[in-house]
Amino acid sequence: MDAAQEAQKREAFRQAVVNTLERRLFYISSFKIYRGVAGLYDYGPPGCAVKANVLAFWRQHFVLEENMLEVDCPCVTPEVVLKASGHVEKFTDLMVKDEKTGTCYRADHLLKDYCKEKLEKDTNLSAEKTAELKHVLAMLDDFSAEELGAKIKGYGITAPDTKNALSDPYPFNLMFQTSIGPSGISPGYMRPETAQGIFVNFKDLYYYNGNKLPFAAAQIGQAFRNEISPRQGLLRVREFTLAEIEHFVDPDDKSHPKFSEVSKLEFLMFPREDQVSGRQARRIPIGEAVSQGIVNNETLGYFIGRVYLFLSQLGIDKDRLRFRQHLANEMAHYAADCWDAEIECSYGWIECVGIADRSAYDLRAHTDKSGVALVAQEKFSEPREVEKLIITPVKKELGLAFKGNQKMVVEALEAMGEKEAMGMKADLEVKGEAEFHVCTLDKVVTIKKNMVSISKEIKKEHQRVFTPSVIEPSFGIGRIIYCLYEHSFYTRANKDGDEQLNVFRFPPLVAPIKCTVFPLVQNQQYEEVAKKIAKSLTAVGISYKIDITGTSIGKRYARTDELGVPLAITVDSTTSVTVRERDSKQQIRVNVDEVASLVKSVTDGVSTWNDILWKYPTHSS
Repeated sequence: MDAAQEAQKREAFRQAVVNTLERRLFYISSFKIYRGVAGLYDYGPPGCAVKANVLAFWRQHFVLEENMLEVDCPCVTPEVVLKASGHVEKFTDLMVKDEKTGTCYRADHLLKDYCKEKLEKDTNLSAEKTAELKHVLAMLDDFSAEELGAKIKGYGITAPDTKNALSDPYPFNLMFQTSIGPSGISPGYMRPETAQGIFVNFKDLYYYNGNKLPFAAAQIGQAFRNEISPRQGLLRVREFTLAEIEHFVDPDDKSHPKFSEVSKLEFLMFPREDQVSGRQARRIPIGEAVSQGIVNNETLGYFIGRVYLFLSQLGIDKDRLRFRQHLANEMAHYAADCWDAEIECSYGWIECVGIADRSAYDLRAHTDKSGVALVAQEKFSEPREVEKLIITPVKKELGLAFKGNQKMVVEALEAMGEKEAMGMKADLEVKGEAEFHVCTLDKVVTIKKNMVSISKEIKKEHQRVFTPSVIEPSFGIGRIIYCLYEHSFYTRANKDGDEQLNVFRFPPLVAPIKCTVFPLVQNQQYEEVAKKIAKSLTAVGISYKIDITGTSIGKRYARTDELGVPLAITVDSTTSVTVRERDSKQQIRVNVDEVASLVKSVTDGVSTWNDILWKYPTHSS
């Protein structure tokens, strides 16, 4: 099958999935009666139930298992917080405009689409041109606005809808801006991630945890990104649910006490070196990846393993799940290591979970901006002699030299690391002056010998004060759910073989409804039994749906298979019922009084269908 046929097949499959999801109200376009708004969707009843089940399992798998501290912070965030985190300045995408209509597009998406379409559909491409387009796709994240603009012009790319010429690319900040209070003098933004609420609360959470490291804080909540041209359905939206963990750890000790529990797990990993050399993802035990230095440390490796278990238990196909390491051009300058859990669906490989060692960047940034020390302490059993770097700016001399900028120069000098400070000390001693870059002024200034004193002293310390590092797993819940929909969907022929029926093979864990109850025929006695079973299901916390419409049992099974309901109870007598399993279509006969406990056992994961199959007589329809 060639690339064009493969693309057609993927598109047809996606359309079948999306049509079923929309028709059965898993999700629909928001504000539909007003023609909707791109990038905004409503979850209907089954979609809400799937999402609630995924989040409940996330809490169980991470928050409870790791004894995390869960918080819930506001969506509206003051500007000062997002200035400190870097979002106000850097949270941008490059945008181009249709020069006649003003319609906006993401510049990198237009270039990506052009290259992909050429590679998939142009059968006359030379080997040289193919290599060039593949190189462009690999370098997309590295292009400046000028380079991106040059590529768009060079390839003759125009506006997709009108074929009009496009403007040069320019940055667009993706945050929704607002003002806090009626005066308009306190600017804010709808948060683009939930993490900042955890970072600014570090001091109180550390105290709550008994001033002990390591510990993790978690948050589930809405985040907002004003996407330039949202597409790909639930995968790229303007409001979405994030579940984020911030695991705070001593930067000098990133071992994990439970790493041995996941070290033997083996799954598809795509290290940086393999990507650069053109190799494919390969199965690597996570213990081996950490010991060989492919993954930076045990704590990062532990969370990669736990994310793998979470996704595979939800129902994500293990063969279409990989962990891809960020390339050097994707990594933030401060990050020690970053991996994405990518799931393959009809749109290609989609990043659904980011797992990053962000070092101490976030806490340091908020410490600098707020003036509140977000630090941890390690108390020594006995005092230790340590060599300390002492930097003493001479404020009077700096004031005379730099006047209104004195404060920023003082702060920059005090923030110097040991290597930079000792280099300055050597220059001052030899030349009497040194060149010094002040980040907050964005310029190089000359520091003279009389402006600063730099020395090292031996001091006795009773404790070590340090800024913790952060390991951050961040989950895009909507993306995970959409990939789960695709991985769970299949079609099969009806009994007569003249129609294809849709089925979602959700694991009981995430199924929106755990079972259905059908009286075989419209009969008062059977309906009473159905109500009795429904009451017993409610008592043990099982979601169910009763269908007494009287339509054929085959059609009722098909309706519930299309919702992914794992078990169907058919009332065909007053003392016993049949229980049908969705995927095998096997049926067993169970006493009315036992049926609720059986369903609970299967849907809670205590027993599998195969476990109970041999305990009860089978039933042929």
